[in-house]
Amino acid sequence: MEADELERMDLGVYKVIREGAQPDDSLEDVGIIIERCTVLQDLHDVASGCALLFGLIYCLNLSYPKPLRYTFEFFQKVLMGLEDKKLSNKRTNSAKRRRNDSSR
Repeated sequence: MEADELERMDLGVYKVIREGAQPDDSLEDVGIIIERCTVLQDLHDVASGCALLFGLIYCLNLSYPKPLRYTFEFFQKVLMGLEDKKLSNKRTNSAKRRRNDSSR
């Protein structure tokens, strides 16, 4: 991710990899961006960044970005087990349709 992409990011976790680094090398930086501002940096790993991002979204009473709403909802309800585990109707119905189509 380039610097100009970070400046356009409204909400997310970023990672900085040293140029020429191998896949098993440690990350140079992991941080969180909210409304185009870096609010946390020097985190240990991306998983910590994701958990902290959810905490910040909850504490600051932020809405999920519209294009990623269902992705964030899946992380929240299924992977993290927060709130009820029932997904919104749109995703539940499409999952049921796919399951029914694949069993035919």
